[in-house]
Amino acid sequence: MRDFTATVDELKTVVRMFCEEREWDRFHNPKDLAIGITTEASELLDIFRFKDAAECREILEDEECREAVCDELADVLYFVLRFAQTNDIDLASALESKVYKNGKKYPADKSRGSNKKYDEL
Repeated sequence: MRDFTATVDELKTVVRMFCEEREWDRFHNPKDLAIGITTEASELLDIFRFKDAAECREILEDEECREAVCDELADVLYFVLRFAQTNDIDLASALESKVYKNGKKYPADKSRGSNKKYDEL
């Protein structure tokens, strides 16, 4: 399965089937899935903790380190997909809506090349 061929729905199905085979539904309430997203995101962050930009690039260029990054990123995606799947959230629609809202908060003419928060523009 590759990014350019897989759909979000197919990825949700993979996660759903994996969890159903293990009878994990009872453990996957919104709170615990949100905790999982945060925990896995923190594990991804820990790989880059206290590293400068050059060291971060080196991590991604090293095969073993890159695999660890991919594993943690996949864990984050797993929990995002599972949260959406168990709570009937259409991720494509949610993303489209959020990008639209962010477009209003961060107009291109004011935010281009800037890392300022919307209330600082």
